[in-house]
Amino acid sequence: MQEHFNQEIENLKINLTKMASVVDDMVERSIQAIETGNIEFAKGIKEKDLEVDAYDNLIQTQCENILALFQPFATDLRFILSSLMINNQLERCGDIAVNISQRIKKTYEYKNLIDESQITDMARKAKEMLKKSIDAFILKNRELADEVLKSDEEVDKLNKKVFKYLVEKMQKEPNLIEPSAHLLILSRHIERLADHATNISENIVFYIDAKLVSHYKKLKKIQE
Repeated sequence: MQEHFNQEIENLKINLTKMASVVDDMVERSIQAIETGNIEFAKGIKEKDLEVDAYDNLIQTQCENILALFQPFATDLRFILSSLMINNQLERCGDIAVNISQRIKKTYEYKNLIDESQITDMARKAKEMLKKSIDAFILKNRELADEVLKSDEEVDKLNKKVFKYLVEKMQKEPNLIEPSAHLLILSRHIERLADHATNISENIVFYIDAKLVSHYKKLKKIQE
């Protein structure tokens, strides 16, 4: 029975890692499209999302079966619960990569506007956060997870700068209202990507240390 349980856990880890790899690639390509203005990077991302959805269903089923058949407890139970949550966050990251790729197709001709708005800086930081959160899961590394949690505030600050810049741009140059509006939505997608990376890291902390740090950002503000 124990050997069967260990194999099911290992299969779950493998599938979650594979899913994370696909999502990481999707996000990487969508961010490259922003950075370079080359929409070729955005091609095929929507099709990849179907693969992510398939993993989403598979991993949910695996978790449900393990819970029903083995009734795990302690560390094993935390791993299953964390896997369910991380799976959900990764699926949403895949959706965001699709949204980013679709939005960049409407704005890639405005490379100067994109660079001046600091969206590229924000995108790089969010991409780095997601990569670190995935590595934290694979390596079971609490320090990497903590780095992600601390980085979320940086993305929030950049998001405010982007918003302020684009609103002022629309007020001063009416001909840039449409691309600026698309970029405002794009910045929102990037901000949400950072939030999902943060959520993944919160679940990793729960899995490793049995410590709840959900809503880290909100609780930190209250304590201050």
